[in-house]
Amino acid sequence: MENVVLIVHLILALGLIGVVLLQRSEGGGLGMGGGGGGANSGRPAATAMSKVTWVLGAAFVVTSITLTIVSAQKSTGSSVLDRLSATPPALNQNEAPALPDGDNLLPPAQGDDAPLVPTVD
Repeated sequence: MENVVLIVHLILALGLIGVVLLQRSEGGGLGMGGGGGGANSGRPAATAMSKVTWVLGAAFVVTSITLTIVSAQKSTGSSVLDRLSATPPALNQNEAPALPDGDNLLPPAQGDDAPLVPTVD
């Protein structure tokens, strides 16, 4: 089912691109150009191409939502919140995490009276 909806979605996208490119540019975005909507109306008359654009756009949105729902149902079955609420294995309060072999965080001591942190002179 997902493949069928995806193919319909792609056909709608290509159709929407084609219909938008075929429409005549009237420059309505800049407030210029002629609109045949009427003397008092700011909206141009609805042409067949604009109606087809609206239908294809609405169908594109519907297939987008359908693909989102289908892919969410096919996901792992657990949400991100379910994975966050799972408690990780707790460390014992008295134990420090083990370091890999050979890693030492402290500098080597020079003698018994040497400070653990080197001083800047």
